[in-house]
Amino acid sequence: MGRITLAVEEGEVGRRIDRYLSEKIEGCSRSELQRAIRAGCVDLNGEKLRLPSYRLRSGDCIVVDRPEQRLLTPAPIEIEVLYEDSDIIVVDKSPGLVVHPGAGEIVPTLVEGLLVDRDLPVGDDPIRPGIVHRLDKDTSGLIVVAKTDISLSSLKEQFAARTIGKVYLAVVTGRIVEEEGLIDAPIGRDPVRPRRMAINPQGRAAQTEFHVLRRADEWTLLRVHPRTGRTHQIRVHLRYIDHPVVGDSIYGKHEGDRLMLHSWRIELSHPRTGSPLCFETAIPEEFPAWEGDRSEGKADPDQESASQMVAGTEGSVAKFGCDSDSETGEEGGRNDRFDDDRKRCQSSGRRGGGAVL
Repeated sequence: MGRITLAVEEGEVGRRIDRYLSEKIEGCSRSELQRAIRAGCVDLNGEKLRLPSYRLRSGDCIVVDRPEQRLLTPAPIEIEVLYEDSDIIVVDKSPGLVVHPGAGEIVPTLVEGLLVDRDLPVGDDPIRPGIVHRLDKDTSGLIVVAKTDISLSSLKEQFAARTIGKVYLAVVTGRIVEEEGLIDAPIGRDPVRPRRMAINPQGRAAQTEFHVLRRADEWTLLRVHPRTGRTHQIRVHLRYIDHPVVGDSIYGKHEGDRLMLHSWRIELSHPRTGSPLCFETAIPEEFPAWEGDRSEGKADPDQESASQMVAGTEGSVAKFGCDSDSETGEEGGRNDRFDDDRKRCQSSGRRGGGAVL
């Protein structure tokens, strides 16, 4: 750990401390120093400073504890950017790519790849700059990253208010007989295996809708809409109804080449302009096609009845629940609104994605 002590001179009064330090400390970018400040590595006049926008005053004494290793190390990796402007980045994440550093993760992450030629807002967590939601390592598909403090704040508010619509595709084990269902069961840490999540009556409320797109004897293809955003929510809920995601080594059986869960579509309001945005990414080739799959030149499945979306009608609607103190059925009707707006999305088929601005 290297310690650097600096005294503010009259000509530097009024400057932002992050800009000041980026010029004084060789080899440190401004974004890296913002993360260091948030992490408590900078003392101002004997007290911890956690505000990168602090304006310098005459006589300020700054002490920086510089770690021997960076909190984040920018690393050139292959990233498929579906859309980017001055406020946000929409990435089509490949399976196996970790979003941000964490316990036991030493490989380059999505965040470190983006930092190669971009600055990302630090927010409250120095190792997750720009991140407002995450995908599990083995889940593929869309993830939105903020590029400014305003975007970071706006996207967090939208996720907290549950006004962002997300749709996943999942291939699960077994044949689901219902056409659609709502899984309403609280999720918390597994008391026996605390690194896993589980259905827990004392956990946080969680709701997941699913619609069957196609069936086979040993698997079912689902369109999944999580109403809430709990850790491993879709995987835990589908295991709860005895249909774990194919390839899930944690909550099911590790069968196949990958976890068959894909973040397919996301709808949000632009954080600066407020304009509605809808992004859709390619459907991985390993996922089965279904009747109405537009990549096969057929109609939009969201504009067809449930019986038209699947080969054979086996059931109607099911609700799966767990006793808890949490409210059930919140956010009702959101998926109808999302489906009504579905026609605004564009896609160029199984190997392409699109967006409407």
